Amino acid sequence: MSPIISVSDLSKTYASGFQALKSVNLDIRQGEIFALLGPNGAGKTTLISIICGLVTPSTGTVKADGHDIATDYRTARAKIGLVPQELTTDAFETVRATVAFSRGLFGQPKDPALIEQVLKDLSLWDKRDTQIRRLSGGMKRRVMIAKALAHEPRILFLDEPTAGVDVELRQDMWQLVRRLRDSGVTIILTTHYIEEAEEMADRVGVISKGEIILVEEKTELMRKLGRKQLTLILQQPLQALPPSLAAYDLELAADGEELVYTYDTKAERTGITALLQALGEAGIRFNDLQTSQSSLEDIFVSLVKDRR
Repeated sequence: MSPIISVSDLSKTYASGFQALKSVNLDIRQGEIFALLGPNGAGKTTLISIICGLVTPSTGTVKADGHDIATDYRTARAKIGLVPQELTTDAFETVRATVAFSRGLFGQPKDPALIEQVLKDLSLWDKRDTQIRRLSGGMKRRVMIAKALAHEPRILFLDEPTAGVDVELRQDMWQLVRRLRDSGVTIILTTHYIEEAEEMADRVGVISKGEIILVEEKTELMRKLGRKQLTLILQQPLQALPPSLAAYDLELAADGEELVYTYDTKAERTGITALLQALGEAGIRFNDLQTSQSSLEDIFVSLVKDRR
């Protein structure tokens, strides 16, 4: 199946000389939730803005559902809904009117029933005749999503969609995202809440300094790069590791009061049994032990750090 978004050799250099993107290649599959992660200034918003036709690339091509965003702009752009970070709405317009107007901007015929359903899905129906200026920040965020969905796009970009949103509203939004994905809409999101990407995404892309440094199935990424650590709380602090333990991946922590062993959970053997035996032979005793699994955030921080 052809990707619903195809980005080829995409670069962007601004008039100041700053190169925001460097030869980006990226394919996004139909019906997936794709999380784009990266630190501030990595190029996430520039990449989204180019795909959505808001910024002109210096080189490269972008196709949305097979349509070139440069040479077939209207058709390509009609396939895309965008929820930007900034809350930009007509403060004195009502919720229903502004959402209906967004549908008309894409040349779609009036469809009051569809607008009603979108507003109900986002818990906005009871606010339909309220001026936007009278809404809370979280409700305004919902209006932005409703506007992006009004023309029935096949692709939805969510740029930091839950920034500044309370926990309850955030959960409501992710339930909506799942329903949209289940209905066939492709979701591309950027987020600083990495635990949300870990929970929601099918695939993860990491961008750093304008380059895509990794694209991977989330579960495979966790399998490949996830680590598990065994922490031993020692009875007596160690100044240094004895030579007999040199073969193990050990690290002294907490001023020598803890011994940390890192291992691959998917390996045929973890080596824990042999390690504990070696510790006993070396006369090292411990009071307690605990294990921890690396999260997607740990992996992300590690990847970005390695590129600096």
